[in-house]
Amino acid sequence: MITPQPGIMDIALYQGGASHIDGIDDPLKLSSNENPFGPSDKAVEAIAKAAQKAHRYPSTDHAALRAAIGETYGLDPEKIIIGVGSDEILTLLAMAYAGPGDEVLYPEHGFSLYRIIALAAGATPVVAAEDGRTVDVDALLDAVTPATRLVYFANPANPSGTMIPQSDVERLTNGLPDQCLLVLDGAYAEFVDGYDGGATMVAERDNVVMTRTFSKIYGLGGLRVGWGYAPQAIIDVLNRIRGPFNMSGVALAGAEAAVRDQAFVDRCREVNADERARLTGGLHQLGIACDESFANFVLARFADEAEALAADAYLKSQGILVRIVKGYGFPEALRITVGRPEDNTRVLDALRSFKGAA
Repeated sequence: MITPQPGIMDIALYQGGASHIDGIDDPLKLSSNENPFGPSDKAVEAIAKAAQKAHRYPSTDHAALRAAIGETYGLDPEKIIIGVGSDEILTLLAMAYAGPGDEVLYPEHGFSLYRIIALAAGATPVVAAEDGRTVDVDALLDAVTPATRLVYFANPANPSGTMIPQSDVERLTNGLPDQCLLVLDGAYAEFVDGYDGGATMVAERDNVVMTRTFSKIYGLGGLRVGWGYAPQAIIDVLNRIRGPFNMSGVALAGAEAAVRDQAFVDRCREVNADERARLTGGLHQLGIACDESFANFVLARFADEAEALAADAYLKSQGILVRIVKGYGFPEALRITVGRPEDNTRVLDALRSFKGAA
């Protein structure tokens, strides 16, 4: 009987945020860190127009989208790669640079895909402790061995929303051996005003890769578009294993229009910052612990797992979906996406009722 490669059967199936509540037709979905305002009107128009040519094959070099990203972020388009979400870029990196006998390192509360990627490549996943709910650079450096090939971490982090300063990121990079790549997962970078997600470091070094996504602030999670920025030598390697038609024409057109509509992005960032502060403050007033978040969600920490599950059940009874994050090492917590002002009011009112009834 044919068997899969070693490590494959050790992968637990990824569980996305819930989107359905029995008996409720249109729940308030705050479980997947989606943009509550959806995509920009310009992106929607571009998607509709591109759909009329869905019978045509898309470009294989994604030149138009790479050029738009380059213009928007001030980057060299030749050092940009487009993927099916940033997930594909993260996966291609492991396929290219890790395998049996190698190690892939990431923080203990890091994105669950990091472990999946490592095992799928046949490499060994290695976890470094965090300092509370924040990436610990010293712990990561202490976990590096001669077998370490990739270090993944998100800044801001998911599901905590915490962020380490640029000086710590540079210290981590400086401490890594030559055979090791640092992969900066920037899925939430756009929510931090003035933050480049590591682009400057990529331009200055040969062992740093930055990934970004259109699924969060751009509101295009359903199209599955992400991108990476890396030294030319790494881009050349990744393009050799990337599928030539990995992106649809509809997705490419929608993402190009979205990245050119920075006025929409700015508005979303501003509303998110204001509402994130209001949601965090409201949680504190209710006696629910919550770190300062730099993303588009907050990690609400309850007294224990039992209270967190009870709060989740109560929110569901009110038609509100949030994310249980026990699998990320936070059994006492719920991750709540920052929604529209009226959404956040609804969440806080529901939690106020829950706490009052407890």
